[in-house]
Amino acid sequence: MLKAIVISDLNRMVLFLSCIFAGRTHDYAIMKTVFKPGSPWFKKLNVWLDLGFLGADEDYPNAKINLPHKKPRKSKKNPDPQLTPKQKEENRKQASTRVVVEHAIGGMKHFHCLTHRIRNHRNDFVDYFFALSAGLWNHKISCITEA
Repeated sequence: MLKAIVISDLNRMVLFLSCIFAGRTHDYAIMKTVFKPGSPWFKKLNVWLDLGFLGADEDYPNAKINLPHKKPRKSKKNPDPQLTPKQKEENRKQASTRVVVEHAIGGMKHFHCLTHRIRNHRNDFVDYFFALSAGLWNHKISCITEA
């Protein structure tokens, strides 16, 4: 399994595609490798992340990082941990914004070269599959919006 960081806009266009990492690499570790913490990568931007990126708001202070609320851990003092209704509502609003990125990633997978096993011996060839899928997806989205 392989992973990449995808940055998308609200129109489902892929704006950035990182290099490819092994699937066991944590999402936030990939982000810190590609976008060095403390640098002004996301300055003046609203960034919508999932719980795989916990800690990003501290490492990237110049950005407006939006993370969902994490459900508290179960303990003796709190045997049935729950989010408050306000936190649940905020998570729903964030999920409705983040789903656009998930649709962009799913759109890249429509071309099937990312969903099937890649049987080649050149490591750099896999990067081309990801880039080609992102480019074809962006072309498809641009044709839809022009029509």
